Amino acid sequence: MAKTQRWRRGRSAGEGTPVEAGPEEISEETPEAVEATLDEEPDPDADPDADHPDADPAGGEVVGDEPEDEIVEEPREVPGDDPDEDPVDPHPPLPHVPDRTGLSGRVLGGRNPADVVPLQLLQAAHAKQAITTALAMGLVAAVAGRPAREAGVVLVTVLVGQTILGWHNDIVDRQRDEAHGLTGKPIATGRLDPGTAWYAVIVGFLLLLPLATTTGAKAGAFYGASVVVAMLGNIVLRTGFWSWWSWAASFALLPAYLSYGGWGGKAVGSPPEPAIVVLAALLGIGVHFTRAVWGLVADHEDGWTYLPLKLGLKLGATRLLALSTIYTVVIVVLLVVVGARVGLSR
Repeated sequence: MAKTQRWRRGRSAGEGTPVEAGPEEISEETPEAVEATLDEEPDPDADPDADHPDADPAGGEVVGDEPEDEIVEEPREVPGDDPDEDPVDPHPPLPHVPDRTGLSGRVLGGRNPADVVPLQLLQAAHAKQAITTALAMGLVAAVAGRPAREAGVVLVTVLVGQTILGWHNDIVDRQRDEAHGLTGKPIATGRLDPGTAWYAVIVGFLLLLPLATTTGAKAGAFYGASVVVAMLGNIVLRTGFWSWWSWAASFALLPAYLSYGGWGGKAVGSPPEPAIVVLAALLGIGVHFTRAVWGLVADHEDGWTYLPLKLGLKLGATRLLALSTIYTVVIVVLLVVVGARVGLSR
């Protein structure tokens, strides 16, 4: 049976879809009409919507009911489809666990050394100065004839005291160190909280008191006074001509700590030799000049007028360092010679 075609309006305007008519629709037409329809050849230039009952007479789009909005689902991007993108780790590290490999990572449990508080406290303690001073004091105690256990207590006591001084110095200087961009200062860079450093100072004093009095109450009082004077020097008269006073006074108290000391606090001891006290004070001044050389530029920018800076501007930092080193070595030699002749105490 011959069939005819008609256009059915699609989902969007102007879109036609040819469908086959059913038998009941064909039967309504006459055979002559059917044959005429089949004999007609389609015009390639003709608009397929021209005969549509809803077509626009002007030749525009099909009019009629408003077409429904067509929902177009955009393709979702799948990570890894782009060959230029970096591959995504399906198991990224947790944000609170730094990705740390190597020996330090295994020792510290995967943490960065910058996140370990004990390591930051060690860096802020001026470890080189603390260890050098402690070894020197322990050696002097041994040369003076003190038993090995007493020399060991002296070494540990001075090590704790110098560590406290290092922490206190970095706490006081944290703003200056930050302004000058000193990356080796944990407190100034924010890696170590000042409150944590103050807590360490307090704990250090609680440890220092029994250590210092182990060799006698009077000896412990002299060493405690030496630490307190040095801490005052971090604050008082530090930037002017008298910056050396705290170094001279704190070092001058050290011979008394050794001469009055005895194991278990039972030995009363005796006052130190005046010559030893004077040489110890001069040694403190030499250490002050030697250490000050490394900060002359920053101190000059801050407007300091202390004696090492004035000499450094006249002599130059290199000459000042050389003269300070020679001076310190000479004082140490004199201490050894005088101590061997007259002894540490009277």
